[in-house]
Parts: sequence; structure tokens; C-alpha cells
Amino acid sequence: MSVKIYHNPRCGKSRQTLQLLKEQGIEPEIIEYLKTPPSAEELDDILQKLGMAPRDLMRKNETEYKANGLDDQSLDRQALINGMVNHPILIERPIVIANDKAAIGRPPEAVLTIL
Repeated sequence: MSVKIYHNPRCGKSRQTLQLLKEQGIEPEIIEYLKTPPSAEELDDILQKLGMAPRDLMRKNETEYKANGLDDQSLDRQALINGMVNHPILIERPIVIANDKAAIGRPPEAVLTIL
């Protein structure tokens, strides 16, 4: 089984989720998304797997959200996706991809449903 985690090593939930995967005997591909952000196409695919709209995946309390006008309710899907690609700190974390499904590790145990 191929498993990816979009990971921020400074985030407690992200570290807990990674540890949980390892406890399940899974060595996931670790993508530090702040260093290597997903492309717009990858992010669109992740959103589809999560069954979420872009704004649902955004960390709205980050400074970059309002500073870049991403709180504008008239922005379309692609504009919001591009905002997350350009400012990956806005992407909720961690995201785990497995078995062509995705889950956000909040709480970390939520990812067990896709393994």
C-alpha cells in the first residue's frame, strides 16, 4: 500500500499522525508541504478525495489568509487553490493519502479510516 503524508514537522497533530502511521507498520512517503507545496492539480485531486471545497481546507486564522485577500467570498475554486499553492501555510494539516482516498489527521486517528 502506498501512503503519503503532507507533513509539517513543527505541528503536533502532524507529528502524532506520522507516529500513528508508523505504529501501524506504515512507512509513508513524507512530503513537507511547506518546502514542496502540491501543485494546483495535486491540490485539486486531494480536495476531490477529501470531498471538500478549497475554503474548507484552508487555515483561515493564518495572516496570509486575509493579507492576500483570500477571505473574499467571490473568489472561485481555482483562485482559492492557487492561493494555497502560493501560500502553503494555509493548507490544513496533516493530510494522508492512501488507497486513492484522503483524510485529515485531526484527530490523528481519523486517518485510520482510509488505511
